[in-house]
Amino acid sequence: MSSRAVVRLAVAALTAGSLVALGAMPAASAIAAPDTVTDGDTRAANAAPELAGQAGARPPRTTKGPCGYTETPDDPAVRKVPLPPDPRRTPTRPVSTVLKTNHGPITLTLDPAKAPCTVQSFVHLVKHRFYDRTSCHRLTAYDRLKVLQCGDPSFTGEGGPGYRYKDELPTDLPPWPGDPTGARKTYARGVLAMANAGPNTNGSQFFLVYGDSGLMPNYTVFGTVDAAGLAALDRIAAGGIQPTPDGPTPPVDGKPVLPADIRYACVVRR
Repeated sequence: MSSRAVVRLAVAALTAGSLVALGAMPAASAIAAPDTVTDGDTRAANAAPELAGQAGARPPRTTKGPCGYTETPDDPAVRKVPLPPDPRRTPTRPVSTVLKTNHGPITLTLDPAKAPCTVQSFVHLVKHRFYDRTSCHRLTAYDRLKVLQCGDPSFTGEGGPGYRYKDELPTDLPPWPGDPTGARKTYARGVLAMANAGPNTNGSQFFLVYGDSGLMPNYTVFGTVDAAGLAALDRIAAGGIQPTPDGPTPPVDGKPVLPADIRYACVVRR
């Protein structure tokens, strides 16, 4: 397994207090920390310190605005894109984008008032056609995690845009009913959120919640999915998950049986 696969895509509890994790798709073996949905690799988080110690290495470029988008030379872009714009005052007007998929359009309403840096990055990637001709690489069907994960043109779960940026974590999510401690929160059906590889490692991968999910609030929520989009997600989820030799029956994590292709993405209101 490549060093990229050291960061695994953790999913939902298979037994109390433990999670099955995925590395580079379709491997499924290692155990990860509870309640994580990750993408990319840990090198993105540690690239700057590593490069600083290399003679003659150029330090990663970082934008000067409040978002601080930072290059990740140790985790290069799957599709080359520049760093996003980073104005001193981030936009606050809602933005609508559409993912034109083989299951119909999925309209996303983005909320820059809650997650301005995330929305700016997402719109930037849409405008640079980063998500065009991609396929959502992961579907989960655990009791506590029902999501479709997208945003990696390599279709491996490891790819990203060649930069990272800070978290904008939610503070208003309701408690997950199955957690008496109150630590786990409800990412409700219709939520749009970012996957990550640890604190402040957001990139291009995101997940669409098709069924209420109980997670630690470690994932930036930056929008919602419309009714037609949820119907498309339901069709994809109903198709099931591709089995793996060592996985459970029926499968609960992996590539969707019905390909979920994003033919192109566009901004419809800015």
